[in-house]
Amino acid sequence: MHRVVVLALDGVYPFELGIPNRVFGSAGDRYEVLTCTVDGRPVRTDSDFSVAVEHGPEVLATADTVVIPPYEMRRITEELPAPVAAALGMIRPGTRIVSICTAAFTLAAAGLLDGRPATTHWALADHFRRMFPGVALDADVLFVDDGDILTSAGAASGVDVCLHLVRADHGSAVANFVARVCVVPPWREGGQAQYIEQPVPAPTDTGTAATRQWALEHLDLPLTLNDLADHARMSLRTFARRFRDEVGMSPGKWLIQQRVARARQLLESSDLPVDRIAGEVGFATATSLRQHLHAAIGVSPLAYRRTFRAAAAR
Repeated sequence: MHRVVVLALDGVYPFELGIPNRVFGSAGDRYEVLTCTVDGRPVRTDSDFSVAVEHGPEVLATADTVVIPPYEMRRITEELPAPVAAALGMIRPGTRIVSICTAAFTLAAAGLLDGRPATTHWALADHFRRMFPGVALDADVLFVDDGDILTSAGAASGVDVCLHLVRADHGSAVANFVARVCVVPPWREGGQAQYIEQPVPAPTDTGTAATRQWALEHLDLPLTLNDLADHARMSLRTFARRFRDEVGMSPGKWLIQQRVARARQLLESSDLPVDRIAGEVGFATATSLRQHLHAAIGVSPLAYRRTFRAAAAR
């Protein structure tokens, strides 16, 4: 069983502290989730209560994945407190490490992000860059997967990155099941924008949600911006503006993401030829699918299918 160890630091945010257990714990018996502190003692949260844990830092040495939830801004320092540094020193080389929001500051202070891509909450980006100029910070995305280290933005993006790991470990079907149990969206691309100017339209506005759902049900069609705007009964300019306000990206980019996501599901769950999958998801040719999949995750459809099925068989 894959062991996930959550390291709760002083000033931890309770909401994010509970995310790993809620997400990984909803995947049946595939994960074991343990929570620890740097000394095994209770820690104060950023609210009016403390959290008692069952484990000390020694369990970090047994982890396959370590998740560090965020903590109060006033506790951020350029140098790690000695107990935190000692706890991180117990993590075995090659262990997957995940930070949520301000916990990226901990990884950076430990030197784990030097020269690597990372993200944190958009409102902290300037502060982060001043403290750690050697980190390739991208404050516009929900999370960054750099192999053995993943960093995510604030609050709900912690759900996104944990679901992303479930999907990477066990495929779309398991991740979608976990999402249903947790009543959250099954998948948001890591590169999706963190900050959306108008995430919820005013009640009197006509939104684009119905058109997005219609598009998902017709991905096999060669949908254009005109098709989407016509379905929403809006002008092109109004539709494009409202779509970006609600989703945080252009309709064209969103469509490509959905086509790639559906293609990945079919590569994981079916034996359909690549050209057939391309048609099912709305790419004109297998070559187009290969190009878009490679741009998204860096591999070809056949390589993705082989890699995923080899991982699933382990």
